[in-house]
Amino acid sequence: MTTRRFIIDTDTASDDAVAIVMALQWPDVEVDAITVVYGNMPLKIASANARYSVEICGKETPVYEGCAHPLLRSVAHADWFHGPYGMGKLGELHPQRPAAGQNAVAELIRRFGEAPGEITLVTLGPLTNIAAALIVEPRLAEWVKECYIMGGAANCVGNVTPAAEFNIWCDPEAARIVFHSGMKCLMVGWEHCRFDSALSFEEMAAIRALDTPLAHFALDCNSYALEAGMTIQGASGLMLPDPVTMAIALDNRVCTRRSRHYVDVACAEELTRGMTVVDELNVTGHKPNMEVCWEIDKPLWKEILAQTLR
Repeated sequence: MTTRRFIIDTDTASDDAVAIVMALQWPDVEVDAITVVYGNMPLKIASANARYSVEICGKETPVYEGCAHPLLRSVAHADWFHGPYGMGKLGELHPQRPAAGQNAVAELIRRFGEAPGEITLVTLGPLTNIAAALIVEPRLAEWVKECYIMGGAANCVGNVTPAAEFNIWCDPEAARIVFHSGMKCLMVGWEHCRFDSALSFEEMAAIRALDTPLAHFALDCNSYALEAGMTIQGASGLMLPDPVTMAIALDNRVCTRRSRHYVDVACAEELTRGMTVVDELNVTGHKPNMEVCWEIDKPLWKEILAQTLR
């Protein structure tokens, strides 16, 4: 079995933590490194959450800290959704190992530059680290084998404003840099964790019944997110956008319909800040720059989740 190499860029809170576990537990994937960005949580809390997620899997994957704020905007966090430390009822986490360094941007450039075309990038937070790396080294775009972006919303409702998904809204200028860099990207919008893609209470009970440390961890760290999703966003169960994206990265069969389009990011207008504008009908005539995920295999995504938590 050929081993695939991943690097994960994350603003680790509850759903990011589950996505990290999924990648670390997948049999043919080796996670070379994790780079952390502000977003759901302030940088240092996100770093601790990422390192704890590595440790609970019994791994030693290095975690590098990166940008603590957007390129141009004021920083914003999502403690209102994930809780004060981002990990639900688990509260503040204290991993044993320190961060490998505070140079995530340089580390991204070094690692992809040393193995061009060999490493897959999965982004789970604002795209500030990736954009900062591209500003320094534009060749990063061609060095990345493929990039799976949990971000945006393809012609549908946002989750932080009516128009925008949180990760892209946090730093729309960074997202625009990445989207127009020439990097081979698949945008997996927030919509793919909603409705039947969310874990029902019966499905959560089945995961709890696995009675493994990872199964309990996945549910406990998402306790705030479950309540917030139901109270604020009308969810019927637990929405897990980052794990859905990771499931697609692990097994491409999860994304059942995808197509290439010109996609831009609204930066200047406050009403649409962070909106991912997908030219689905090619009305602009611009050359497609992104692949967009339109539909997923919901049972398969949930099967992959359960498999990694056993």
